[in-house]
Amino acid sequence: MPSLVQRLVHEAKLFSVAVQFLTRLPMPTLNNYQPLWLQQSARYFPLTGLLLGSLTALVFAALFWLINPWVAAIGSTAFSIRLTGAFHEDGLADSCDGLGGSFTREGALTIMKDSRLGTYGTLGLVMALALKVSLLASLSLPLAVVALVLAQGFSRFFSILLLSFLPYAGDVEHAKAKPMAQSLDKRQAAFALLTLLPSFLLPWLLLNSFPTASLLLALLLMLLATSYMARLLNRRLGGYTGDGLGATQQLTELAAYLAFAILAGGQF
Repeated sequence: MPSLVQRLVHEAKLFSVAVQFLTRLPMPTLNNYQPLWLQQSARYFPLTGLLLGSLTALVFAALFWLINPWVAAIGSTAFSIRLTGAFHEDGLADSCDGLGGSFTREGALTIMKDSRLGTYGTLGLVMALALKVSLLASLSLPLAVVALVLAQGFSRFFSILLLSFLPYAGDVEHAKAKPMAQSLDKRQAAFALLTLLPSFLLPWLLLNSFPTASLLLALLLMLLATSYMARLLNRRLGGYTGDGLGATQQLTELAAYLAFAILAGGQF
């Protein structure tokens, strides 16, 4: 049985794998890497999201203070895309192309594998980015920082829930990240949720209060968005794909910003 130190070292490696998989941040090379680690690292995707959200929020705050909210929203969004290499945005575009361009499962999956960007993907990506920038620009600086950090973390939690409740829709043998084509144990999903709990301290630090209504509405809208994507992917494809996970992350992130923007002018 591994000791506590060995267990902690292993968990640190899994977090490193999660960061390497989801971002372009430089990380140390891992010795004796095992493919199974990628599947296990999914429990650290939400924590990686908190890291990305924190870095993006710093850029937003700097540009907000130096220039104006619109530049802050555009600049921080561009910075976030650079951090991830448009990883999730690519999934959103491919999902729009596949689900919009074919009524059959086989046709949709074939289109989603095509690296070329089509009309549906272009429209979906442009509309998502425009909405994201507009919503962030409508928020006060402290509220935008809170929204960015929480949305980036929780959106990745909701997206990996599909790993626990849906089968993989594509060909496992030809999956780009084969370990991610395996179901996620629900205990891992619960662990992923626990890694997000410290983020609830952020509203107290920045707002001197807890935006209960905004957070509850954000979680509700994110849950509804996840439920919609789960039903859509299961009905059209028979399960999830990597592109579907990326699209779910983008949709739930937008849902969180929408919730904060809806209640920004009132009591939150």
